[in-house]
Amino acid sequence: MIQQAVLDLDAKLHALVSGIEILDAISPINFKQQRVDFFANNYLSEPEFAYKPRSLDAFSLKRQLFNLPIESLGDEDLVKLYAAVINSFIDKIDQVVSIGSADFIYDSFRYYGEPSEKDIRNAAFVLHLPYDKQDDSSLLNAQDIERYLRSFATEQGYEHSVKLDDNMISKALVSGTTVKINSQAKISPVDMKALAHHELGVHLATTLNGRRQPLRVLSLGCPYNTKTQEGLAILSEYMAGCLTVGRLRNLALRVMAVNSMIKEKSFKTTFLLLKEEYQASDEQAFTITARVYRGGGFTKDYVYLRGFHEMLNAYEHSPNFSNLLCGKTAIEYLPVINRLVEKDYLKPPSFISPAFANPQISDSVQAFIARAIK
Repeated sequence: MIQQAVLDLDAKLHALVSGIEILDAISPINFKQQRVDFFANNYLSEPEFAYKPRSLDAFSLKRQLFNLPIESLGDEDLVKLYAAVINSFIDKIDQVVSIGSADFIYDSFRYYGEPSEKDIRNAAFVLHLPYDKQDDSSLLNAQDIERYLRSFATEQGYEHSVKLDDNMISKALVSGTTVKINSQAKISPVDMKALAHHELGVHLATTLNGRRQPLRVLSLGCPYNTKTQEGLAILSEYMAGCLTVGRLRNLALRVMAVNSMIKEKSFKTTFLLLKEEYQASDEQAFTITARVYRGGGFTKDYVYLRGFHEMLNAYEHSPNFSNLLCGKTAIEYLPVINRLVEKDYLKPPSFISPAFANPQISDSVQAFIARAIK
């Protein structure tokens, strides 16, 4: 039985920070109009994104977090995990407070880091791969995506709701148990399948697994869990047999966009780099550029390719790999999580991503490319 002191601290931590969602906070409320204006002005204007008003007493919240008595937890692994989660939320609080200011990019660096030379080389490798551009006549719309995702979630037994959104950057994303779909999204059948395995098979499944834990700390997330969670999601696409070269190119373009944003700090320059040097479409180039410039400079998007490489390696070599699905975990904390599962502080995942439970890898070219990313 878990001690009451542990349950009390866990509940207090959850109450203090569960409302802090950086992706929601940096979602531009005027994305659609800024895209229209950018193209109407022939790429000459820098978009001016606006964000939801924020009311956060950062000093008070940080003080309450640091005052949590983690020494009362009585278990070395619990102390290590909770201390790290508290420190990571200190960084997240700084990010939220600095949205839209010149400081945001530095808070983003501190939390997500920036692309290494290896990341740039991996992206360049992917961008030099031959690929066939998709046929626009076969694209499916938001209503098609909604039907498919509803069917996928129901088949897997996932608690969920679906909402169409008119002002999204992404084609779809999971927020809590709500699946948000961009009402303007158009997508190929294979990419729709990949989207389901990515957003539902990993992001929704790990949300549900985290909520089923006796402790809510994995609903909040391990420190710097983005690389692992997005890596798992891309691995899920790959193991479902639907990770295309076109999809990998999109991820590689994100790496180049983050690198350009850090160096040039010019939306137009980054947009034209993707469009002219790497032959991205206008829509793709704008969307990727907007993703990395939102908030004032968001470096998260370079981690997808790195995360994929790390998760493929973990799948093949790490003991108890499936425990990465226990909640919003990070590979660096897998040994701690494994021990906490053994000690009954945490439970093994209730939902296993269907692509991991029943892999469908049949394309030798995809397998070669996946292992060529270092």
